[in-house]
Amino acid sequence: MNVTTTQAAAIPQIVIVGGGAGGLELATSLGNSLGKRGQAEITLIDCSRTHIWKPLLHEVAAGTLDSHDDELDYLAQARLNHFRFVLGRMTGLDRERKQVLIAAIVNEQGEEIVPARSHRYDYLVIAIGSICNDFGITGVADNCMFLDTTEQAEQFQNRLLEAYMRAHAHGGVANEGELDVAIVGGGATGIELSAQLHQATRLLNAYGLDNVKPSDIKLHLIEASTRLLPGLPDRLSEATRQQLLTLGIHLHLGERVVEVSPQGVKTASGQFIPAALKVWAAGIKAPDCLQGVGGLETNRINQLLVKPTLQTTRDDHIFAIGDCCACPWPEKGPDATVPPRAQSAHQMASLVRKNLQRLLENQTLQNYRYTDYGSLVSLGKFSTVGNLMGNLMGSVMIEGALARLVYLSLYKMHQIALFGPVRVALLVISHFFRSRLRPKIKLH
Repeated sequence: MNVTTTQAAAIPQIVIVGGGAGGLELATSLGNSLGKRGQAEITLIDCSRTHIWKPLLHEVAAGTLDSHDDELDYLAQARLNHFRFVLGRMTGLDRERKQVLIAAIVNEQGEEIVPARSHRYDYLVIAIGSICNDFGITGVADNCMFLDTTEQAEQFQNRLLEAYMRAHAHGGVANEGELDVAIVGGGATGIELSAQLHQATRLLNAYGLDNVKPSDIKLHLIEASTRLLPGLPDRLSEATRQQLLTLGIHLHLGERVVEVSPQGVKTASGQFIPAALKVWAAGIKAPDCLQGVGGLETNRINQLLVKPTLQTTRDDHIFAIGDCCACPWPEKGPDATVPPRAQSAHQMASLVRKNLQRLLENQTLQNYRYTDYGSLVSLGKFSTVGNLMGNLMGSVMIEGALARLVYLSLYKMHQIALFGPVRVALLVISHFFRSRLRPKIKLH
């Protein structure tokens, strides 16, 4: 089944698969340019009905952010910005017919709502992001939770709240590790989650669940490298380590996980860390559906190999952006690729928008050049640390209120790309009043 119409086929069909930060920004900008002018039909395909900025998922998991307050409805965004939205999960490609293959949609009872189908394209942009990589370690898939989607983050928050309420009802913690949380991965996600959970445990206690003291919950952060944030400067790593120690987070550095059981985590050194809740945040890979999809070239973690123009190496009609692509970064070495960050996805979306416009006008395409503006790690209300980079100032480390302000501005930039400055200003005002009417933590 081809969902496009004969009339629509008269103009170029640009299809974007994946409504994450890069894909949604690209669909919005193309809709408001090519789509609005009738120069192309823009379609966004995603397996979810709503979007939330992925760097916020650790707050959803801790309960310090209600996802419904910050989620965006794809259908509404499409209606307001001159593109179409198709709900579905990509399962493959038919490059000869230029079709994206889409899985059937089923409800919670397993009943088919929409049959499997296909969607034609003239130009395709794959932007389906990344998922956690468990590296095939025994027990991870069965006993760890992941933070790849809003649903997974909400599931973790529900399990945390249930465990907390169970312990409260029984007068406190009875067994070792009953409420302990082990987070595997000392990158930004693991660090930010541990800080948010530290805050959440104190909020739960303040809202009347006082049979459980914050000290009854041990938060463990496990990292195979000998330092946190191994890909970032040493001084940023050390500042983060000191802050986490101040918060009472138990750090296990230089400990490689070899097995995860229902009772806890075992490391290569023989250490066993008991924990009822385990979160895996150590490394990423592109979704498995990309491995060799449509005969396209992929690497060992399923990322699509792309040329400097962000076109895939084997098909100039298909682009890839964000975490799911392996884009060369020649400034860092012959085998280096652009890091999987929100800022790189944003930059890639901007270039692909220009290159698609240039393709339609038969102009030479531009090459992508990644600009690293630095990295920021939020430690909740306690602190934010990071480094800013620029041509004039080099690399400057920032902490505290200034770093927090810059961190928050990154999300506002994403919102401005989607809504424009006026609507974002209204959202800020609305959030200000909502935050004073609602609990500081999600309690249901």
